[in-house]
Amino acid sequence: MKLKNTLILLGVVAIFYACATNPFTQKKTLALVPNSQLFPTAFAQYDQFLTENKVLKGTKDAEMITKVGQRIAVAAERWLDANGHQGYLKDYKWEYNLVDDKTVNAWCMPGGKIVFYTGILPIAKGETGVAAIMGHEVAHALANHGQQRMSAAYIQAGVAVAGNIAIKDEKDRNAFNQYYGVGSQVGVMLPFSRSHESEADKIGLYLMAIAGYNPDEASLLWERMKANSGGKAPPEILSTHPSNDSRIAHLKALAPKAKEEAAKFGITSFRK
Repeated sequence: MKLKNTLILLGVVAIFYACATNPFTQKKTLALVPNSQLFPTAFAQYDQFLTENKVLKGTKDAEMITKVGQRIAVAAERWLDANGHQGYLKDYKWEYNLVDDKTVNAWCMPGGKIVFYTGILPIAKGETGVAAIMGHEVAHALANHGQQRMSAAYIQAGVAVAGNIAIKDEKDRNAFNQYYGVGSQVGVMLPFSRSHESEADKIGLYLMAIAGYNPDEASLLWERMKANSGGKAPPEILSTHPSNDSRIAHLKALAPKAKEEAAKFGITSFRK
C-alpha cells in the first residue's frame, strides 16, 4: 500500500510538472508530449497527407487561403509580442494548402500546418468567412489543443491499465472497464473537447478582428454551417463540439470584445 501511494504521488507530481501555461488562455495545460517531439511528427504527417491528396496551387481560392492565413499568423504574432510573449511562434512552420475535396472541413496541425477543403468554401462565402474558419483552426494550434488531447488520452489509457492491474476479481474488472470507458468519455473527454472548441472560437474571433476582418461575420458563418448540416447533430453532451446554437450565441456575445481587442492594435474598421 505504501508503494502504491508513493507511485500515485509521483504520478501526480509528474503531471503537475508536465503542465505549461498557455499565453492565449492563461491556463495550465497538459503537456506530456513536448512540442519538440510533437511538431516534427505533425510536419511529417502533413507532408504525407499532401502527397496523397489533390493540392490546388495558383488558383484564386488557393491564393486567398494563403493570404488570409498569413494575416491571421501576423495577428497572432502581434498579439503575443504586445502581451510579452515574444518568440512563442519560433518553432511554428506556417503552411497553407487548399485541397480539392467536397468535405466541409479545415484543420491546423500542431506547429501551424493548415489545410482547407474546397467543400467548405461555399459556406465561407468569401474572404471574411475563410478568416473566421482560419482563426478558429489556427487557435487550436496556438492553444496547444492537440498536445492536450494527446496528453489526456495517455492519462485516460493509464488509468484504465492501472484499474485492470489493481482489480483482481474478473467480474469487478469487467464492470470497471464498462463504466470507466463510458464515464471517462462522456464525463471527461467530451467536455474537454467541447471546452477546446469554445476556446478556439474565442481566440479565433480575436485573431480575425486583429487581422482586420469583421468578427460579427463569425456567427453568420456558423448559421450557414447549421443550415448546411440540416439540423443533424448528436446531443451536445455526446458531441466533441458545442451545439451550433451554443456556438452562434457565444460568438455573438464575444464579437464586441473582439472589436475592443482589435482597437488596441489600431484596427477600428474591417475589410469588406
